[in-house]
Amino acid sequence: QVQLVESGGGLVQPGASLRVSCAASGRDFSRAIMAWFRQAPGKERVFVAGISKSGSTTTYADSVKGRFTISRNNAENTVYLQMNSLKPEDTAVYYCAAAFVFYIARVRDQYDNWGQGTQVTVSS
Repeated sequence: QVQLVESGGGLVQPGASLRVSCAASGRDFSRAIMAWFRQAPGKERVFVAGISKSGSTTTYADSVKGRFTISRNNAENTVYLQMNSLKPEDTAVYYCAAAFVFYIARVRDQYDNWGQGTQVTVSS
C-alpha cells in the first residue's frame, strides 16, 4: 500500500500550463499502476491519465489527449501530470490514485489508494 499527497494546483488563465505532483510514501510505489482522476463540481470522478509501473506505457482520456502528460519517477516515489493548453472545462479537483493490478485501469473502483486532491481552476 501507499499513501499519496498531491500538490501544485492553483488558479490559471485559459491557455496556461500547470504541473501537479503526487508524492507517495511506502516501499510499494514501483509496483503500483498510477493514475490521475478529476472531479468537477456536481459531477462524477473520472479518469484522466494512467501510467504503467515502469513508466513505459501511458494512456489518456480523449478530453486531455495531446494536452496532458503523465510521468513518474520511481526513484523519488513521485508521479506528475503536466497540463498544457488548459481550458475552463479542466477545472476540477485532481486526485492521484494507485492500484496494484497488472494493467492501467480506467475504472475508479480498481484503485484503492487515493490522495486528498488538489484544486485546479482555469478562469480568466
